[in-house]
Amino acid sequence: MKRRQRRIRALSPVQQRARELRQELTPAETLLWHALRGKQLAGFKFRRQHPIDRFITDFYCAACKLIVELDGGIHDEQQDRDAIRTEALEQRGYRVIRFPNEQVLHHLDQVLAAIEAACLANSADDDEGD
Repeated sequence: MKRRQRRIRALSPVQQRARELRQELTPAETLLWHALRGKQLAGFKFRRQHPIDRFITDFYCAACKLIVELDGGIHDEQQDRDAIRTEALEQRGYRVIRFPNEQVLHHLDQVLAAIEAACLANSADDDEGD
């Protein structure tokens, strides 16, 4: 029996960095990931540290084109950069929602409710467009 060789493809620098970031999650990212993984939130599948174009998103749901970004202290100093990034992603048809790390750590139920509402709203929007 002939054995199939596994094709190895080179990762782009963005894909490689995303892979590295999956191993370096912040405490807030870890907490949220445990709540989102395995379709636990209303059956929606999320990916963590997912590359889209030149950006690496914290969490991404393809079914509803939703990007969830968590903002730590560094984001206080780069609000302009974050706004440009959000605008670029929204121009590509994605919806971006942001939460401060502290909100995830101390009010996870509220964060999950907001993410679920955004997923359901985006899913409804997609259904209307069909």
